[in-house]
Amino acid sequence: MRVAMIGNKLAAQIAAITLLMAAFAGPAVAVDLEPKQILAPSGKLRVGLYPGTPTSILVSQTEGPRGVGYDLGKELARQLGVPYEPVVFSRNAEVLEAVKTGAVDAAFTNASAARAKDMDFGPSYLESDLGYLVAKESRVAGPDDVDVKGVHVGVTAGSSSDAVLSRDLKNAEVVRVPAIRLAPGLLMAGSIDVFATNKATLFELAEQAPGAKVLDGRWGVERHAIAIPKGRDEGMAFIRKFTEDVKAQGLVDAAIARSGLRAATTAK
Repeated sequence: MRVAMIGNKLAAQIAAITLLMAAFAGPAVAVDLEPKQILAPSGKLRVGLYPGTPTSILVSQTEGPRGVGYDLGKELARQLGVPYEPVVFSRNAEVLEAVKTGAVDAAFTNASAARAKDMDFGPSYLESDLGYLVAKESRVAGPDDVDVKGVHVGVTAGSSSDAVLSRDLKNAEVVRVPAIRLAPGLLMAGSIDVFATNKATLFELAEQAPGAKVLDGRWGVERHAIAIPKGRDEGMAFIRKFTEDVKAQGLVDAAIARSGLRAATTAK
């Protein structure tokens, strides 16, 4: 009985002290994190890239890496004051998954409504027409010849072109290509009749398929923006300002020129 009474008395004293401390405690103070702590929580900026397109990264043994995404990622890391870590995947679908899971901190990619469900986008920094690449002596002479029964339209699996054309093409057959670098070979082999993506990439692919050409006209426009993982909203103000600054200072124009990007312009 005595032990219980002592225990009850001690508990009452602790409760009183707790209430007294709470009465004198002020409101919780919010800690303002620096942009680099939000956007690069590991202490370095991991940027997801994929090869074969000047909108992301081109790898050359003589010139070194270049590409709009690569260059702007490097500048973003510099402005954040953290080391730059390019993370190169085999295809864009893997880049998008890495942004979604937080395996990378940013990607420079087409900002579609479907992708915005899994990641957050800043303002557009680049616009590129969407078009078709055809092999030499192809039966497809223009965009109006694409949606025809028997025509095989190649798209990168999981890309925004895949999503749009799988929905919009009613007669042609959509062929999902695992990686964009395979498109020239498939065109020359006749496995696909056309390949669809942004024209900036198509011109690059055309150089790898002798006689191939990019058709006149377009079937849409891609608007590229910086993507970051969900849950980093406090860093979005920095992303917006960065995007507007690199456009105004001509850094996007310079990245476009250095990468050899065609049929693309800095977004207004």
